[in-house]
Amino acid sequence: MEIPSFGEKSETLVYKKRLGAYIIVSRNNGTEIVLVQAPNGAYFLPGGEIELGETKETAIEREMIEELGFEVVIGEYLGQADEYFHSRHRSTDYYNPGYFYVADSWKKVCEPLEKTNTICWVSVEQGIDLLKRGSHKWAVKKWKAI
Repeated sequence: MEIPSFGEKSETLVYKKRLGAYIIVSRNNGTEIVLVQAPNGAYFLPGGEIELGETKETAIEREMIEELGFEVVIGEYLGQADEYFHSRHRSTDYYNPGYFYVADSWKKVCEPLEKTNTICWVSVEQGIDLLKRGSHKWAVKKWKAI
């Protein structure tokens, strides 16, 4: 199966590879999802870069504590979607293979360790509209099609 790709890949740019793992966390029978709003105003699914020595799952578990203060039970794997983008914040062009999962359950265990983000619960439709990255929109749409 072909991996969906988002953003524009330029033949003239050098991309830094940044593997990411993300998860859809929902409540109210799957009618609402949680998004993380970065300081620049952009919205993302919770998750982030897979650090050296981490699996996709351990990256998600770490990111959930950092971003949400949640422990999650990782459920279905939705698949991989790739993204090409420029980070103005880091002045870098990225090739970002993203691995997307669905949380079977979650519980709040602490306050988020990262204090710079805003956490918001939105309807699925609003979430798709708000999400900055095409790969994140793709994952939510694929999840809702199940």
